[in-house]
Amino acid sequence: MSPSPSATPPPLAPFPLAPFPLALSRLALSRLALFALPAQLAVSAPLPAQRPDSLSPTEFAALSARLSDRGGYFDTDNLISNEQSLLHPLTVLDRRGVRGGVYIGVGPDQNFNYLARVAPRLAIIADVRRDNLLHHLLFKALFTSTSSRVEFLALWLGRPAPAPSARVLAWPVDSLVAWAARTPITPASVDAALRTVRARLTTFGIPLDSQDLATITRFHRAFITDGIGLRFTSTGRAPRPYYPTLGQLLAERDLDGRQGSYLASETAFRVVQSLERRNLIIPVVGDLAGPKVLPAVAALLRQRGDAVSVLYTSNVEDYLIRAGTFATFVRHVQALPRTPESVIIRSWFGGPGSHPLNVPGYYTTQLVEPMDAFARDVGVARVTRYADLVFRVRDN
Repeated sequence: MSPSPSATPPPLAPFPLAPFPLALSRLALSRLALFALPAQLAVSAPLPAQRPDSLSPTEFAALSARLSDRGGYFDTDNLISNEQSLLHPLTVLDRRGVRGGVYIGVGPDQNFNYLARVAPRLAIIADVRRDNLLHHLLFKALFTSTSSRVEFLALWLGRPAPAPSARVLAWPVDSLVAWAARTPITPASVDAALRTVRARLTTFGIPLDSQDLATITRFHRAFITDGIGLRFTSTGRAPRPYYPTLGQLLAERDLDGRQGSYLASETAFRVVQSLERRNLIIPVVGDLAGPKVLPAVAALLRQRGDAVSVLYTSNVEDYLIRAGTFATFVRHVQALPRTPESVIIRSWFGGPGSHPLNVPGYYTTQLVEPMDAFARDVGVARVTRYADLVFRVRDN
């Protein structure tokens, strides 16, 4: 339950906690050996499947550090997605039977919608900004401090949570959003939310300095201030009229007209919450075309005897094409272990009617491409415009 205005932070969730760094036990050392990267990635042979169903905070922090590269700059906090069509791929994932495996994604909480549907064994969220790692630690604190969707949303938006009941737990997502819209913050509820998150952040194993903690608090306060009406913003640019609000994103629908966000049901929420509590959503800093992140992930997957299920790139490939590094990204993707069901999800911001797969009423279009088709396309590394890339996909 979310803390009441006068409550102290709730007790920590019952998963093993340990400070970082610390002396590792023999068991911890043997588990961490799973994540040691070979000196020559290209010649590393797959090992028998070793797939821990949970990681300690020490292992979680070590894996995040091991997969991370140098950070970079982007001109926005990316607090929420600006892709209103972000749930449309859920229908395609269902039809293609995409389940399990290892999920790789970029950006903030839009990833949780895909995680809730695919239920991967491990998720890696890579972003060029270290702030995205800090953003995901905020979400981790929210998931691991609450027990239901309404408690999660109350803590996220700094609202006093309603009394728990079977009726509240059964609320459809529209009722959940409406509750958040009509419930005002109070000084006590804001203070309790900030204190709860701050206390939880110290338990994750990733070292955070005062600037990191201030950044996380700044992000949290933005959600508290704007609530369900928060929109994506970029530095120096006002929100575009087609950018959806947080409430709209949570209530969005898939191609079959079903509300399917990670807060649309307690079942979906608990899939993501379980991954967070077991330390299996790993935030990573790095460039998808850089020398470390995806090669390191490929090595990890070979060691696990595992494969990518979903690679969600949003529109990052557009920036890689413009930076002249897209061909390197293609080589990295070709080296990722995959199955016939593995897919890439990308976003197109061309406007209504700008792509054959655009859904009327939506500015953005989500495209789902089999990873095999992308990896085997001998000409894809030579594309010079993002439009050339996205118009290769005309059927989800």
